[in-house]
Amino acid sequence: MRTVTDLPHDIETVENVFIPLRDGQQVAARMWLPVDADAHPVPAVLEYIPYRKRDSTRGRDALNHPYIAGHGYACVRVDLRGSGDSDGILVDEYREQEHRDAEDVIEWLAEQPWCDGNVGMMGISWGGFNALQMAAFSPPALKAVISASSTDDLYVDNMHYMGGCLLADNLSEATVMFAFNSLPPDPAVVGDRWRSMWQERLEGSGLWLDTWLRHQRRDDYWKPASVCEDYSRVNCPVMAVGGWADGYTNAIFRLLDNLDVPRKGLIGPWGHKYPHLGVPGPAIGFLQEVVRWWDHWLKGIDTGIDDEPMLRAWMQDSVPPSASYEDRPGHWVSEPSWPSPGVEDREYRLTAHHLIPATGKKHHAGSPDPAEAADRELGLQSPLSVGMFAGKWASYSAVPDLPYDQREEDGGALVFETEPLAEPLDILGLGRVCLEVSSDKPVAQLAVRLSDVAPNGEATRVTYGVLNLTHRDSSEDPTPLEPGRPYSVEVPLNGVAQSFAAGHRLRLSISTSYWPLIWPAPEPAAVTIATGRSSLFLPVREPRDDDEHLRELGPPEATAEADTTVRETGKHSWRVTRDLATDVSTLAVVNDQGTFKIEDTGTVIHRDTREWYSFRWNDVNSVRGETRTVRRFENGSDWRVEVATRTVLTSTPTHFIVNAQLDAYELDEQQGHPRVFSENWERHIERDLV
Repeated sequence: MRTVTDLPHDIETVENVFIPLRDGQQVAARMWLPVDADAHPVPAVLEYIPYRKRDSTRGRDALNHPYIAGHGYACVRVDLRGSGDSDGILVDEYREQEHRDAEDVIEWLAEQPWCDGNVGMMGISWGGFNALQMAAFSPPALKAVISASSTDDLYVDNMHYMGGCLLADNLSEATVMFAFNSLPPDPAVVGDRWRSMWQERLEGSGLWLDTWLRHQRRDDYWKPASVCEDYSRVNCPVMAVGGWADGYTNAIFRLLDNLDVPRKGLIGPWGHKYPHLGVPGPAIGFLQEVVRWWDHWLKGIDTGIDDEPMLRAWMQDSVPPSASYEDRPGHWVSEPSWPSPGVEDREYRLTAHHLIPATGKKHHAGSPDPAEAADRELGLQSPLSVGMFAGKWASYSAVPDLPYDQREEDGGALVFETEPLAEPLDILGLGRVCLEVSSDKPVAQLAVRLSDVAPNGEATRVTYGVLNLTHRDSSEDPTPLEPGRPYSVEVPLNGVAQSFAAGHRLRLSISTSYWPLIWPAPEPAAVTIATGRSSLFLPVREPRDDDEHLRELGPPEATAEADTTVRETGKHSWRVTRDLATDVSTLAVVNDQGTFKIEDTGTVIHRDTREWYSFRWNDVNSVRGETRTVRRFENGSDWRVEVATRTVLTSTPTHFIVNAQLDAYELDEQQGHPRVFSENWERHIERDLV
């Protein structure tokens, strides 16, 4: 990362300003402004998230917002209602109150003397979500958005459910918010009322996991903030950004396909990170692209964006499997539009453990016996251990959380494989697997994985998809399976750009479990797949000469990092164990960020999150997820607080069972650890064909 100190505009930083809302509450903002903005008003760029501007995101904010402000913008980082130093209580994500508040903030920004009336909105994850959502709500001053690692459909592509299956990330994300929503504001900003504000949050924010588990199908809870419900509501330009190691790339293809506004898609090899901080690399000069975008849409400067391809994506080369990569080799490719006429749907038919191209063109060495193409019914009931090396639904690159060698998983799956490729094969876009399947139980699920198999047998997962078979026709109205009856189902694969090397094989693996990425079905189910009536469809892209002439994106650059001092070094680990005496297998994830001091505020912060996902042999009722967090904040002797949370999720064939605890402490050298709040939850939530 190159640190930039010489910017076109000198800037000033406003540590805190309170922005009034229509109901008399106020939200807290940190701002970076050109020093002459009052005399020469500039556009405003808003980032609107619940992750504590004064401390938790201060490091990232220091890299991004002064850089953008130094190019002639007023950058404003706002804590949502009920978070950080803002008033009120935050009770859920992307609700109507959040959008109303955002409208008030955007209107306030546009009316300030240092703003020329034009506002842009940008963010990653939560901030990417609500930027896209506000583009659909269309406040008059909002002229363009940049949405990174987000989705247009809160049910179909989000960290709660996938293919109608419950994701373990649902528990993980609930844990993140459980910790954040329990933290107090900073007395240095809000004054003596910090204790009453903290108590209000502790009592009122609630257990979000309870809410999310009560909406197991695509109902009216998920629809209001899902942009896909009516793409025509979006009437400002959209830049959609993501990474192949993230969980949010599919929405980019849908946005490019369905929006009717100027739009660009950018997909790199990264996990859940901004592209200039992207891991796996290569990271890019993303902030330069951000400035070009804002210059074009907020200042009316012709930066050439209109003349560039609609989609730019990193075509990944074949690599050995690893749970973490520093860089993914590959090259940039582009498409002038999406769907692209340069990408064709190619079918591979499933036979008895082979994948055979349905086209006449020879892409593979050798010729499998044509007799193998006849219909065969293959039975499958996977062990629960399939999935322990699947990695995380959305990689944060904080721990080795990418999928490992798929040979660790394939022993419990049906495997279908091509002959070695006679020539390289590139795919770009969204594949799918169409299967004829039957089940012996009314609820069953399938996980399908596409791997790149090297000549030495190492198997690197390229993409995957999961499907709760009760959602085969609809996630709004799922229906049980009739045991023994054959069904034609389609399992969508996540978006991908992959170049398979000559001599490598394509492998499709199918399992009935994928724990802990998805929660198992209520009881073990055996499925049967009819191979002759099942196929894999891949989006094949022929290489083009213009791929070699794309504009260079430049090196990553940003302004100087925030000044911090490490007090205690953290540790990160991702460990799979099996106790042969008890038959219990456990994935243990440690994300201990240690203790550090923010020098310009004097705040000392300790953050530690731990997760355990376990099961016993093949007992689906033994599956268990547990998370614990500790957050400690102190600033001298007058403000020392700690919040600890614990959540345990288990299930029976009929119910999900949640046990959770929240404890808050105000630390005191004389009195020790007096607890100022404690609450326990126990919830039994009926399973809804999940």
